[in-house]
Amino acid sequence: MRRLIPLLLTALCLLPLSAQAAHATGYRYWSFWDRTGTTWTYATQGPATAVPSDGDVQGFRFAVSEDSSDATKPRGTASFTKICADTPPEDGKKRIALVIDFGTPTDAPSGETPPALRTQCAVVPEDATTAEALASVAKPLRYDTNALLCAIAGYPEQGCGEQVASGEKGKGKKETAAKKHHKDSGPSVGLLAGAAAVAALSGAAVWQARRRRNAQR
Repeated sequence: MRRLIPLLLTALCLLPLSAQAAHATGYRYWSFWDRTGTTWTYATQGPATAVPSDGDVQGFRFAVSEDSSDATKPRGTASFTKICADTPPEDGKKRIALVIDFGTPTDAPSGETPPALRTQCAVVPEDATTAEALASVAKPLRYDTNALLCAIAGYPEQGCGEQVASGEKGKGKKETAAKKHHKDSGPSVGLLAGAAAVAALSGAAVWQARRRRNAQR
């Protein structure tokens, strides 16, 4: 029994690490941002429904992130005055300053190289959405069947919101959100390790009881 205790304690100590490893994943996708002053804020709606006003600054960033709270912001110092400096206002139109950050090689799918960050001043009808403004300056855009924005200006060439395990950025690991849902419905590594530890403790207890009974005979 004494020999088993250190091993069991080691297994129990590894449970948090196992659970953490099982959840250390993210998604490779285009995130959408609003700019107020010098601050980027994760957009509360998608570009297909957002209707910006003249003078707004909006951004897109391609990166691997776990969720909206972990999402990587567009880089650079964006300002409407700078981006649309050479674009005069037009009647019946609005100007939207767009920052398109294609990300870093670390976040790029396998075999692809991200283009350089670019800014565009989109001039669109007053009722145009952000998606329409983006399409006017950064075609081709690519969407999936669920209307998720997959590519801007043709980047990336393939993939759309695929899951990427920790430490595999840039290696092109492909696992769709549907597969993630299927996998998450099963037992986690931590849960299995915990069950094994409990089973070992139970087995050790039975073994110890039998040993005592044999010694008393």
